[in-house]
Amino acid sequence: QVTRVESGGGLVQAGGSLRLSCAASGIIFSINTMGWYHQAPGKQRELVATITRDGITNYVDSVKGRFTISRDNVKNTVYLQMTSLKPEDTGVYYCNVPSLTATMGWGQGTQVTVSS
Repeated sequence: QVTRVESGGGLVQAGGSLRLSCAASGIIFSINTMGWYHQAPGKQRELVATITRDGITNYVDSVKGRFTISRDNVKNTVYLQMTSLKPEDTGVYYCNVPSLTATMGWGQGTQVTVSS
């Protein structure tokens, strides 16, 4: 059974920081590119950051310079360090394997709320 448990969300003021974690099991974590997704209220889920098995990262323009994705292949965990948070960063954050979302489904996500 494939599971992902996202954690680390919360309520923070604009300009603040949060660190999200995603513990994965049931997948060959170390060989897969992992990604963090953001679903704002009333909007579709968006892929905002990815990291390959070799640590190559990519970000959507709206989070570049503010978010940092990293991974620990021993702990099967992927992280998202979020800084300079903005109210538009509010939403539920999910982790997943971008190439396998159709088969893997989604975890419960973690809620991030940024107040202005």
